[in-house]
Amino acid sequence: MISDSRNMISSSTNMTTGSNDMISSSSNMISNSNNVVSSSNKDSAESTEKPGDHSPLTLYDKLWQSHLVRLGSGMMPSVLYIDLHLIHEVTSPQAFAQIKGRGLKVARPDRTFATMDHSIPTTGRLADGTLPVIDSSAAMQLDQLARNCKENGIQLFDITSTKQGIVHVIGPELGLTQPGMTIVCGDSHSSTHGAFGSLAFGIGTSEVAHVLATQCLLQKKSKSMRINIDGIIPKFVSAKDVILYVISKLGVGGATGHVIEYAGSTVRAMSMDERMTLCNMSIEAGARAGIIAPDDTTFQYIAGREFAPTGQEFDRSVEIWRRLVSDSDAVFDIEIDVDVSNLTPMVTYGTNPGMGMQIEEAIPYDAGISQALEYMKFQSGDKILGAKIDIAFLGSCTNSRLSDLQAAAEVIQGQKVAAGVKFIVVPGSKRVKSEAEALGLDKIFIEAGAEWREPGCSMCLAMNGDTANRGQLVISTSNRNFEGRQGAGSRTVLASPITVAASAIAGSIADARYIPELMGASR
Repeated sequence: MISDSRNMISSSTNMTTGSNDMISSSSNMISNSNNVVSSSNKDSAESTEKPGDHSPLTLYDKLWQSHLVRLGSGMMPSVLYIDLHLIHEVTSPQAFAQIKGRGLKVARPDRTFATMDHSIPTTGRLADGTLPVIDSSAAMQLDQLARNCKENGIQLFDITSTKQGIVHVIGPELGLTQPGMTIVCGDSHSSTHGAFGSLAFGIGTSEVAHVLATQCLLQKKSKSMRINIDGIIPKFVSAKDVILYVISKLGVGGATGHVIEYAGSTVRAMSMDERMTLCNMSIEAGARAGIIAPDDTTFQYIAGREFAPTGQEFDRSVEIWRRLVSDSDAVFDIEIDVDVSNLTPMVTYGTNPGMGMQIEEAIPYDAGISQALEYMKFQSGDKILGAKIDIAFLGSCTNSRLSDLQAAAEVIQGQKVAAGVKFIVVPGSKRVKSEAEALGLDKIFIEAGAEWREPGCSMCLAMNGDTANRGQLVISTSNRNFEGRQGAGSRTVLASPITVAASAIAGSIADARYIPELMGASR
């Protein structure tokens, strides 16, 4: 966005040196949003935003306006206040070095939270409770994060913490993620948090430095898109299948320059875990963020969590959060209707998430996918149903929550992982792992022949030995199937936890609906 991070920091440091006094609560920001400069949702350019313009607003408009510190004009971006900054060991070291080199301090350590997730191993712990980090650069990243957090008074959920886990899993489960917030993290899948009615998106390392130093961010306002999803999701089909289907129709660039709002009866019927899966993969369609208006399902999820408001404060917050909906007459730049009543399990066949199809379909004939098919060793006209797999991976910020593990365990219970297949199960957090073990899910996976791991990003991005070998085919619940994503020369097929578990049993890409042992089983 802005190539010189030093200019970014200097341009807003003066504005936010008193950031502790700026805005203490996102709820207050929302309740006063009518007094903030409004914008027309028909044109996203800052130059069209005029004081006193009270056009019907989308949810995105409301979130944008309530955090607007300074309105941009022309080529100058706006300045947004950031409520919550989540950091991890990969994209933060250089950012801390930048602000330290300029003699700056972290503006709001109380609104910055850190976890170790990308670079940690997921194999068994050593006698002293630590994990064996086999990658020296990963070990350095972890050590540096610990030092940076200690020096700046930032709360860190390290390897020994019971609150440690994947950043986009622990934010919601700890109650840090709340409706109406602006949330950023140096990670592409920060849009996960939009499931709570927050404006959440990934940022680059220089932007991480900017937020650390100022608690603000330079941004150009995106356009708006609403995807209305309706229909009852069929048995053995999940939220992961829904979003893969949506992306297959939009393509990887179909939502570029937009913030997607997901709406419709299907979305309203989803649990928070399912909504997070939906928003998580918005970036894979090119979107800046994905959001869902909060409702009672959201409020019930948040209630009682560690960092959530309590008592009367919680009740007041809910009153404000209920206003976080698009106006009934709001106009979106793009509006799309999707019916999932007849949707079947989805799989990808190529080297980006947009190359997806329903599991019984044949790979399409398209000259534009020839290179991807050559890499994947597939051919147009072929079905990949029945293709032999080497590894099944259940994990990542997309599908590593308790409900994901439960769905897979229900499929695999009493079965055995096929000979020659490695099935790796990686819970998204210490809490998820503990809750799963309390339910006996670990025993179900282990007895079936799966590997039950410690929390972390793991094979989603091939860290610390959790990799596939060249040519191996992996069926994965992660979010990206790029060339080499899970190991140099490895091939990835994206799918739901249900499909991954069914494939682990079959030893090939399988449709859970047609495995005899599963017929008649409940979803």
